[in-house]
Amino acid sequence: MDPITDLFQTMRVVGVVHARLEATAPWGLRRDANVPAEHAKDSAHCASAPFHFAHFGMISRGNCWLSVDGIPDAIPFAGGDAFLLAPGSSYTLRDDPRTPARSFCVVAPRENSQVMHYGGGGAPTTLVSGWFRFDPMSTKLLARLLPSLILVRSDQAQSLALNTTMNMLASEMAEVAPGSELVINRLADVLFIQCLRAHIASRSEPCKSGWLRAVFDPQVGVALKSMHEKVEEPWTVESLAAAAGMSRSAFAVRFKGLVGETPLEYLTSWRMHKATALLQNGDKKLFEVAKSVGYDSDAAFSKAFKRTFGVAPRAYRQNAGAP
Repeated sequence: MDPITDLFQTMRVVGVVHARLEATAPWGLRRDANVPAEHAKDSAHCASAPFHFAHFGMISRGNCWLSVDGIPDAIPFAGGDAFLLAPGSSYTLRDDPRTPARSFCVVAPRENSQVMHYGGGGAPTTLVSGWFRFDPMSTKLLARLLPSLILVRSDQAQSLALNTTMNMLASEMAEVAPGSELVINRLADVLFIQCLRAHIASRSEPCKSGWLRAVFDPQVGVALKSMHEKVEEPWTVESLAAAAGMSRSAFAVRFKGLVGETPLEYLTSWRMHKATALLQNGDKKLFEVAKSVGYDSDAAFSKAFKRTFGVAPRAYRQNAGAP
């Protein structure tokens, strides 16, 4: 199994909020990552912890500007362009970079509606957008995988697939039918993966650093693939270096330089995230979960799990199904 697929299968998209913004100039809407949940009243995407949400959008009519905190210049968008913002991002969408912006929560769709209307009556813009909600345990994985912003321009090969999936998602959410929730979540998974594929295919600057660069590195990538394929193996720095065809010291330095963690820190972290998926399924005993991720005893596994997540595996399993 390649590391990217393994990461996808371990992350949990636990919900998706979908809406259509019908805006007319002048208009501006802002989402602050640190808005307290108690200030939100009218929308699922405002009512939960904002750092668990990734925002996606596609312009279907007109144009707008996107400003993201931490990125110096506003980015123009036109019909067919799409974007994905990592959880924890503060951003503003507007008709002009100089237009003042209000909170998204002010115009959030009311109950039984998926359309937001806002603006001064001028030139129209339609934005089909939504918010992926992730399991809190997936936040660290997302931070490792996603840049703050992924852009997919209308002339990229992947934009047609994104547009098709977005339309399917909108259609499925427009009218509830048997199995709608399952279909919506599966389409959300597909849309998320398509955005990441487009990002990798673009070979943009964020792909040349961090975890994604490590995955495609001809030496460190082999070690990552080995860990993800056989997470239960008793890996050591020496055995991983041998798989990468490097000396122990050179491998350790290169791995940490690319990934930001030592090989064994990464391995332990990944084992714990794999364990969360096994615990959520609920069909394995604790010692079986421990063995599946490379621990000979559930005591050693429990200690590592609690050190990573601050909660014992049994308590995590009990609360895994809670809202």
